[in-house]
Amino acid sequence: MTQQEKTQIEERIVDVLKTVYDPEIPVNIYDLGLIYKVDVRDDGDVDLDMTFTAPSCPAADFILEDVRQKVDSVEGVRSANVNLVFEPTWDQSMMTEEARVELGFE
Repeated sequence: MTQQEKTQIEERIVDVLKTVYDPEIPVNIYDLGLIYKVDVRDDGDVDLDMTFTAPSCPAADFILEDVRQKVDSVEGVRSANVNLVFEPTWDQSMMTEEARVELGFE
């Protein structure tokens, strides 16, 4: 797989991640800054590191499964491995400007 193909797959992954929401927050998980890493390997496998705004997120299982299913469905992805990480600890500075405006932080 070429670097250009990997970049295109990564862009499609970002697009689907922007359709995943925490039911309690009206901003998608990508713009919230919850996605730490998207690594598309040559064989089409994807490693994704993500976190939550709080370790005790009540919707964690639902969100993780939604992410895995949507990334698995992206053309060019053979399989998605979603890793839940808490380092570094998420904070509001990780949000996009659009997310901060939507949530009233700016």
